[in-house]
Amino acid sequence: MASGSVQSEFADRPSDSGPELPRKRRRLILAICCMSLLIVGLDVTIVNVALPSIGRELHATVSGLQWTVDAYTLVLASLLMLSGSMADRFGRRRLFKTGLVLFTLGSLLCSVAPRLGWLIAFRMLQAVGGSMLNPVAMSIIRNVFTDPRERAQAIGMWGATVGISLALGPVVGGALVDTVGWQSIFWINIPVGLAALALTIRFVPESRAPRPRRIDPVGQVLVIVLLASLTYGIIEAPSAGWLSAQTIGLFALSTAALVGLLIYEPRRVDPLLELRFFRSVPFSSASAIAVCAFAALGGFLFLNTLYLQEVRGLSALTAGLYTLPIAAMTLLFAPLSGRLVGRRGPRMSLLVGGLGLTLGAALLTGLGKSTPLASLFPAYFVFGIGFGMVNPPITNTAVSGMPAAQAGVAAAVASTSRQVGSTLGVAIVGAVGVAGAAAGVGSVGPGFVQASHAGWWIITGCGLVVLVLGLISTTGWASASARRTVQEFGGYEPGPEPSPARKEPIGA
Repeated sequence: MASGSVQSEFADRPSDSGPELPRKRRRLILAICCMSLLIVGLDVTIVNVALPSIGRELHATVSGLQWTVDAYTLVLASLLMLSGSMADRFGRRRLFKTGLVLFTLGSLLCSVAPRLGWLIAFRMLQAVGGSMLNPVAMSIIRNVFTDPRERAQAIGMWGATVGISLALGPVVGGALVDTVGWQSIFWINIPVGLAALALTIRFVPESRAPRPRRIDPVGQVLVIVLLASLTYGIIEAPSAGWLSAQTIGLFALSTAALVGLLIYEPRRVDPLLELRFFRSVPFSSASAIAVCAFAALGGFLFLNTLYLQEVRGLSALTAGLYTLPIAAMTLLFAPLSGRLVGRRGPRMSLLVGGLGLTLGAALLTGLGKSTPLASLFPAYFVFGIGFGMVNPPITNTAVSGMPAAQAGVAAAVASTSRQVGSTLGVAIVGAVGVAGAAAGVGSVGPGFVQASHAGWWIITGCGLVVLVLGLISTTGWASASARRTVQEFGGYEPGPEPSPARKEPIGA
């Protein structure tokens, strides 16, 4: 979700960039970009708390509810890199404004969707607009903040906004669903989108990359086929059968698309996906951390929403308030993590984040129907701390040491990996822990609690992977692999110098 120009977020200063903007103007532009990130990130999670209401009113099955969430994140993941290329070529502000218009229009249409199919279609339109916002906004930030340390702090605030928006979704959504109706969760985007559009027209300068990367249509199609077939196969497997011709065929198609990417992309001068960067341990780890962290969040919110509302009978507002500790801890620790990354590097944030995700999910692996609701709060607090800490350093870990002309590709994959993680988290946890216990349209059956234990263990495993990779990716060995990798692209460029009190290897 968030955080990097898909093709040249950290590209060379554009040829039409004027003199450096005043500090207040730079901060205003950062705030405008964060507004776009807020509504895009909010929409990833705000829908979760409304799922039971949507299911009842639009007669949706559990798989239909999964698609309500995943149609959005799937399109985001598929189009982020394309949007970055288009912004570099046609103008970042121009594409940013287009994204705001499409996202706002999609939100309005979602609020009046008469059937589930239309809602899913309009969610996809939202995502098309959203794909033009986050990566392009980060590219604008890179163009405006030229000082490396100030830029690192701006990126830290950007990453913190991701966590804040995702964590606020259930609370804000619960209040809106209970007081107005599920349609209102989409209305909130409209005034924010219009305000961001007006401010963009007034204050954000236009910029383009001096050497925009060429669009890779074959690579783009392969990415869409890979993600769509994999997600569809996982979500529909419980009803079609894991060994059915449909499921096996979809998994085979996703495998073929992956093989196609591995063969085709290295032959491109400007590939959509720069595979050589995966030789860098920090880069590969950042991608995997993004997938696992956001899979944990997506799965956590999906399971928790159904448990609180369908099993415990709580209202949407009450369920949202119960998850307030997640939002509160993310609000508190995400900015702290952003500042820590800017000053000392990502190691501590990644380790604390991975530990928090692991312990928070592990506390729910024995969840039962009669578990005291108050006993859920420790898990919520710990998980919120973990997610708040882990999100800001993801982009930093991906781009650490990369040359300015190439680091955007690394940040692009980290941004895409976030959305892939959210998509797979809901798909896998829903398929393993929910669909088998479905009772019918819009509800879960009596076996849900027991079936959900597998889902909680999967989320725990995701947190453990984050913890291990956080340690591995910040070692001297990992930094050496990054140096070897980026030498192929014009040399190694160190980031902001750590605090004199503690020197850490670049990439740490």
